[in-house]
Amino acid sequence: MYAIGDYIVHPGQGVCQVKDVTDSPEALYQLLPVGQRHPVHISFPVASEDRLRPVLSRDEAEKIIDDYPAMDVDPYQARNVSLEEEHFRQEIRTGSCRDSVRIVKTFRARIAGLSERNKKPPVAYERILKQARERSCLELSVALGVTPEDVAVLFQQRMGEDPSEN
Repeated sequence: MYAIGDYIVHPGQGVCQVKDVTDSPEALYQLLPVGQRHPVHISFPVASEDRLRPVLSRDEAEKIIDDYPAMDVDPYQARNVSLEEEHFRQEIRTGSCRDSVRIVKTFRARIAGLSERNKKPPVAYERILKQARERSCLELSVALGVTPEDVAVLFQQRMGEDPSEN
């Protein structure tokens, strides 16, 4: 059972903080999503807490950032972009932070590859990239105690890119 003040990852809302635990008539977590413009409290049954997971530790977050340059891209390909989008959205919702980071790397590579060939990447690729980037940067920022923008800079530095160029 999670305690008040704990940070957890909700499958649909991403990183949330446990604000309260109520007992009537059934036990519910009162969750507040982190990093949203207009967060709304979410009631989540304690009985379904196996769908929640704790936010990474600082060591795990640092390891993900350190491993990023050597991380493999995801080879999944579907018959069409819609099926790919569905697959990756589900993986972002139910997977770990490492999975989301791998998806970010995958779609950065796919978009860059298409751009090099003067092809316009599908809009779905941008949507997947944005969702995976937001989910992973927010979780990593909570684990490291920094802003999501600082996490993006850490990744750029790890890849040898100059953060001032973006």
